[in-house]
Amino acid sequence: MGSVNSRGHKAEAQVVMIGLDSAGKTTLLYKLKGYQGVETLPTVGFNVEPLKAPGHVSLTIWDVGGQTQLRANWKDYLEGTDVLVYVLDSTDEARLSEAVAELVGVLNDPHMASVPFLVLANKQEAPGALPLLGIRDRLGLERFQDRRWELRACSALTGAGLPEALQSLRRLLKSRCHCVST
Repeated sequence: MGSVNSRGHKAEAQVVMIGLDSAGKTTLLYKLKGYQGVETLPTVGFNVEPLKAPGHVSLTIWDVGGQTQLRANWKDYLEGTDVLVYVLDSTDEARLSEAVAELVGVLNDPHMASVPFLVLANKQEAPGALPLLGIRDRLGLERFQDRRWELRACSALTGAGLPEALQSLRRLLKSRCHCVST
């Protein structure tokens, strides 16, 4: 999946965006697309949208539903993934251990070997949102030394942090391309 231009950098990339239900994945997707005030419903199945990212990279973003009964299907979307985006609700401390378990499960999938990932700590605008350092520690991100990863704070409602998230995607994709022979 994806294509490589003459300089060896991918011009197209597949991004899978997952996370627990109500983390804000669909709202993030549509905010990245530039839509304002889109009302969303729980995703049953997936949404897929093309997106132009900095550096003339075309992304195909798969926003996959996060309800408990849908998570078993996440594996069906992983083959050919260039970058994984894991969306976390920064205000839902009660489900943080569940979110960690799901992220680890996905990263242990054979299709995800060496795939870089971006954790978006969404809902940072909300009172009581966990700070990034706390999220990093609770997720245990340092254990993933076998791949590149980044953690970014964001708000799907305000758009704060989304330009930085796109830059992170670009960096992670570039790191992935350097690992793949062309």
